[in-house]
Amino acid sequence: MSILQNATAKTDFSIHPATLIGHVSLTVASLENQIVFYQQVLGFKLHWREGNKAGLGAGGADLLLLSEEPNLKKYRGVTGLYHFAIWFPSRRELARAVARLGELRYRNYPTDHVMTKTTYLDDPEGNGIELYCESPEDGTFVIENNDFVTRRADGSLSSGRESLDVQALFSHLKKDDKLDEPLPPETRLGHIHLHVRDVQEAVDFYHDIIGFDVMGNSSTFKAAFISAGGYHHHLGLNAWQGEGAPPPPADAVGLRHFTIDFPNQQALDEVVKRIDDAGIPSNKTDNGLLVYDPSQNGVVLRTI
Repeated sequence: MSILQNATAKTDFSIHPATLIGHVSLTVASLENQIVFYQQVLGFKLHWREGNKAGLGAGGADLLLLSEEPNLKKYRGVTGLYHFAIWFPSRRELARAVARLGELRYRNYPTDHVMTKTTYLDDPEGNGIELYCESPEDGTFVIENNDFVTRRADGSLSSGRESLDVQALFSHLKKDDKLDEPLPPETRLGHIHLHVRDVQEAVDFYHDIIGFDVMGNSSTFKAAFISAGGYHHHLGLNAWQGEGAPPPPADAVGLRHFTIDFPNQQALDEVVKRIDDAGIPSNKTDNGLLVYDPSQNGVVLRTI
């Protein structure tokens, strides 16, 4: 879902505008099955595999880390991953991905958010995935008076959740386009959407401590959207699993952590200082500085 709000909420400081979401790390029950899915269904490249771990992406930096653990389960009603969103550089590349899903008859839900074109699906272990490309020329999706309002470019209103015109999307394909090609090298992780126990509590962490700007916050829909540099959202936060939802048990499949990638050490150091000043525990890891948000979602801060 893509959100913009006319008046964004800013602190006295803001996270560096070039900050991005880097990769998502998942705990999986079957490394082999997940690798096959992400390669064959979504077109990821297998970058490396060592023991019970693997890294996949579009040929550059890892976009997805998988770690297999024994005897895992899928839990409902807990915090964690709602979906991670894979950003495609054009409608043509999104069309290729959606057509590939259709050819494989893999269930997905093409949706028109007006300012983005997207489809939603789950991987074999129930992790939510969004595939999308930008289409701001088609209109806007904003929060006004605590409600979602979507306007097409001609001024007419949309629900923002209408079925995508897939035939119009497929018109961007060329006759010689192959559906089984790997992800284009420009592909990246566009945003991540989290289940949290309390939206305002999560906003206080990601906005007041980390420094993201609030692009929209609706108490009616129990959701908020925050970003760096005026992007519609790098993080979605929702309480749709219930207010006060607990973190998943240790034997749960799903989110281990995601990374926030800073463009330089100074930008990272500014955030680390605010974390330290707030007394929030952190741990240095090989990937970066690991912290947990109030809902116990893992966040790794690092430079790119």
